[in-house]
Amino acid sequence: MLRHRPAAVLAAGISASLMLAACGDATGSGTDSGADDPSGADGQEETTLTVFAAASLTDTFEQLADAFAEQHEGVEVRLSFAGSSDLVTQIAEGAPADVIATADERTMQRLVDEALVEGEPVPFVANVLEIAVPAGNPQGITSLQDLGDPEFDVVVCAPQVPCGAAAERVAAAAGVELTPVSEEPQVTDVLGKVASAQADAGLVYRTDAAGSEAVEGIAFPEAQEAVNTYPIAPVAEAASPQLAATFTDFVLAEENREVFEEAGFTTP
Repeated sequence: MLRHRPAAVLAAGISASLMLAACGDATGSGTDSGADDPSGADGQEETTLTVFAAASLTDTFEQLADAFAEQHEGVEVRLSFAGSSDLVTQIAEGAPADVIATADERTMQRLVDEALVEGEPVPFVANVLEIAVPAGNPQGITSLQDLGDPEFDVVVCAPQVPCGAAAERVAAAAGVELTPVSEEPQVTDVLGKVASAQADAGLVYRTDAAGSEAVEGIAFPEAQEAVNTYPIAPVAEAASPQLAATFTDFVLAEENREVFEEAGFTTP
């Protein structure tokens, strides 16, 4: 009897342990409960706010998006930059977005006409064109009239893009006929070709020239004939309408004016 007693006690202990383990699995009361919950320990899921913005707003909107996310826990701001006309077309074709900011009011008007934005878009900054040349200005370009010389390789934005429409207006105001070697879908592409010396000059926004160390910006008086005003609005079918309105107000807030002013934008 004494020899068999330890075995009996061991068997009983194993049986009890198995019963406790089974109870723990059935009730889900183990210490790892909720470890695989994708929403986190507090059950709060992250919200993504999708913002479409003109390419010339890249630096400023990246700063504002970071600041907004810091102030709104659980919110990720997803930015999509492109030419304004491309962004408008994407929304018109059903692309999901919560907020849109374009580089001119004419392009935004299409969304207004098709009731694809909430309320009236609000102008928040203005911009003008400058001549961008590679650092050091190797061709000695000084004026808009110089860009009419076929000796120079000039790049501009395509006419349907706000910076392209502005380029047409300033050329007409100066009486200059431009014969660009390429027409780009967004202003950052024009800037890139000048910065890499694939072109002798290009017409970009003042803010783009100021933000690049690889180019020099040359102001010209005719630029005032084509001041572009940038509007912003929540998208009508926003997945997070309240958050879209909050972000729009954040961009418009007076305390954020410094972000735009430092980049070279002006008040419309």
